Amino acid sequence: MTKLNRSVERSMKILEVVSGSGVTSLAFLADQTGLPKPTILRICATLVNKRWLAQSRSDSRYRIGSRFPRLDTALDSIDALVEAGSSEIVRLSETTGFGVDLAAAIGNGRVEIVDTTRKYAEHGIFPDCIGYRPSPFRSALGCAFLAALEADERADVAAKLAVNTKGKDREAALRLPEKLREIRTRGFATREYGYWGRAVDYGGIPSAISVAIRADDHVIGALSLVWLAERKSVDEVADACLDRLIAAADAIGRQFASGSDL
Repeated sequence: MTKLNRSVERSMKILEVVSGSGVTSLAFLADQTGLPKPTILRICATLVNKRWLAQSRSDSRYRIGSRFPRLDTALDSIDALVEAGSSEIVRLSETTGFGVDLAAAIGNGRVEIVDTTRKYAEHGIFPDCIGYRPSPFRSALGCAFLAALEADERADVAAKLAVNTKGKDREAALRLPEKLREIRTRGFATREYGYWGRAVDYGGIPSAISVAIRADDHVIGALSLVWLAERKSVDEVADACLDRLIAAADAIGRQFASGSDL
């Protein structure tokens, strides 16, 4: 009888858990596989290096990476965007001193945060945001994405989104034309003050500015700088950092479009 390779067997077990669970922590992997954490860390480090897994910088959780074999051989667009933006968002965060959120288009006018550089110790804001789908009408990311769509497409998705919104989201949807004029004038979108009320346990209210990410003629996502509102005003951050934010979004779009090293 042929002897089985234990390392391969353990790697497959880890991949099965991550694939079935989406975003997965080290503790969850240990619980589900029964493997020691040091063993899991070594295997995951290898899989991350080969891009079969990807690891979040904000909370070290794992998810399936862009090189994981798929039947259609095409890269998943979200994984490809994460790979395209990985180095760029770290560079932007280091040069500005702010947290950076990367969001991908998920259809129907919505975006989802797929990567972030937020660290509570450095930025004082809630870091566990990957997988969150911000409001298309109240968030900087959502508004930047909507504003970048062609007029006909934007009107169509905005109307559909507004039907299912209530409360402050509904009020913000009704103010969208005004918000779009502001975005066109200023060159970036802003977060509605007080939006995302998770600040009680994690520090002060966050503020953000965002621009869309384009690849060729398509809007594929949005990029934000995020900081504590009490530390800096929107105008201060925009004056100091907007050019770098736009340059980073452009670089990510070019990398995504080229597909180099992905």
